[in-house]
Amino acid sequence: MRGLFVGRFQPVHNGHLKALEYVFEEVKEVIIGIGSAQVSHTLKNPFTTSERMEMLIRALDEKGIPRGKYFLVALPDINFNSIWAPYVEAIVPKFDIVFTGNSLVAQLFRERGYKVIVQPMFRKDILSATEIRRRMIEGEPWEELVPKSVVEYIKEIKGVERIKMLATDLEKNEKELQAPLRIPEF
Repeated sequence: MRGLFVGRFQPVHNGHLKALEYVFEEVKEVIIGIGSAQVSHTLKNPFTTSERMEMLIRALDEKGIPRGKYFLVALPDINFNSIWAPYVEAIVPKFDIVFTGNSLVAQLFRERGYKVIVQPMFRKDILSATEIRRRMIEGEPWEELVPKSVVEYIKEIKGVERIKMLATDLEKNEKELQAPLRIPEF
């Protein structure tokens, strides 16, 4: 049996791995969909699809998950919920069951006749990519929330520096600096 698990993985963290460990116990193969594949270099989606794939490969290698047990597939957004599940079906190899922690994803695949297992989130208070990115911006410890191999990779690609730069909103600041100086009339 083959399962489907979709996430943005911005970045891959220990909560993702905990969820994937459960999925790997339930099915023989897993299709891991990389959501919002067309987006990168934004504060919400700082990493490219290939960077997220590399994080997943390294993290799953670190966990001892054989590469033949999963497929990584880029899933660009379409922003059209009613046709999202058929869109995913057209892009990924055939699957039998969907694993998700997202109620909308669960509903959309149930409507298509799939068995859906809604997984509990693991320590969602701290094991969230949003929290990890916040910690990176604020200079707080984040490394214990992601696999060691992912920490190393983020450092290799200067991911923390990228996120901090994105958080400064340099483009907005530059536009403000380039705006003509307005002298008040008296």
